[in-house]
Amino acid sequence: MIHFVVHDEHDSVGVVVVEGVKSGDKLSGWIMDQDKDIELKALSDIPIGHKLAIKSLKSGDTVIKYGVDIGKTIAPIAVGEHTHVQNLRTKRW
Repeated sequence: MIHFVVHDEHDSVGVVVVEGVKSGDKLSGWIMDQDKDIELKALSDIPIGHKLAIKSLKSGDTVIKYGVDIGKTIAPIAVGEHTHVQNLRTKRW
């Protein structure tokens, strides 16, 4: 079962595609462009459609989703952690 998808292996985050991801769950992901599988452990509960980090990120790092810069971190984010408004901001403002 695929729990999250990633566009390219250079992305920072993947998108959860199933309901009910809980902290501690072992997750399987699919990196679409390279047709690779990836596995990691969820460090947070993550709703469907939300992002999870697939790389460790420091505060101020750029976050890449689907090959596009979607903002910068405002706090460190560990692999498997929910990546959303609590730790990510747009660079537009």
